Amino acid sequence: MKIQIINGPNLNLLGVREPSIYGNKGFESYFEELKGYFDSIDLSYFQSNHEGEIIDKLHEVGFSYDGIVLNAGAYTHTSAAIGDAIAAIKTPVIEVHISNVHAREAFRHHSYLAKYCKGVLCGFGLDSYRLAVHSFIY
Repeated sequence: MKIQIINGPNLNLLGVREPSIYGNKGFESYFEELKGYFDSIDLSYFQSNHEGEIIDKLHEVGFSYDGIVLNAGAYTHTSAAIGDAIAAIKTPVIEVHISNVHAREAFRHHSYLAKYCKGVLCGFGLDSYRLAVHSFIY
């Protein structure tokens, strides 16, 4: 089983960016834990602050992987283009968020992606990623 994790803008700053919201752990160290937890799954990780690169990665893996875990960051609330890319591919996508976006600013309550995703997980911290990967197994 092959699963791609894609993180969007500013998620490269996890561990230092607003730790009261996002925690103190960087994603790279969490990703190593995740790979250990799912040692029989081929997990890949990609992060970009650029919308077009996220779309390119969705196109690249969206016809050959078994699942995509996507935290598009703020693009979730602004990018019809990423939503269109998800709609165009065959691989199922789970939208994830570290924080509970519904308990935050009103603009974060709307997702341009959710309609095209298999599911949405938010508010479980970094564990949202583990739950998303787990959902592809069962």
